[in-house]
Amino acid sequence: MSVNLSKGQKISLSKSDGGALTLVRMGLGWQAAGRKGFWAKLTAKEIDLDASAVLFAGQQPVDVVFFQHLISDDGSVRHTGDNRVGGAGQGGDDESILVDLGKVPGNVDQIVFTVNSFTGQTFQEVQNAFCRLVDETTGQELARYTLDGGGAHTAQIMAKVYRSDQGWQMAALGSPANGRTFQDLMPSIAAHL
Repeated sequence: MSVNLSKGQKISLSKSDGGALTLVRMGLGWQAAGRKGFWAKLTAKEIDLDASAVLFAGQQPVDVVFFQHLISDDGSVRHTGDNRVGGAGQGGDDESILVDLGKVPGNVDQIVFTVNSFTGQTFQEVQNAFCRLVDETTGQELARYTLDGGGAHTAQIMAKVYRSDQGWQMAALGSPANGRTFQDLMPSIAAHL
């Protein structure tokens, strides 16, 4: 059963049977918002959102996975590839990042997931955007965070998975930011570590 997360909400990533999740997928979906008026037929309806995962040891970034670096140096995190137009936005994932929690190095205590508009469009031009966490071994959706409200920002600090005494946890962040790449977002990410 999936949990619909609200901004700031946290959930445990332990299985209901007491076991631990081993392989999770953070999926991202979106659609270009419909345009109105005379210009609607003349303007492109493609928006290039990019999902990234920044791995942290304490406050220090130690690796990143994004469309130009698809696999973390240790192999525990893998991006499935760049989608430059979106379109799923209705359940399927346009971009996905797979995390093998059992292989994440012990020094990595947080993985922050971001989404940014590489082409610079704002979230006012995006609809049906979401990120979701899926148990990749069963295909079961564990949590979904829906982006709503649009906004004049070009990025979101979406969510993070982090280690705690109870095992891996997930927090929905949903923090608006501005930037076209994950590098641009590093000051905004720092506020959530």
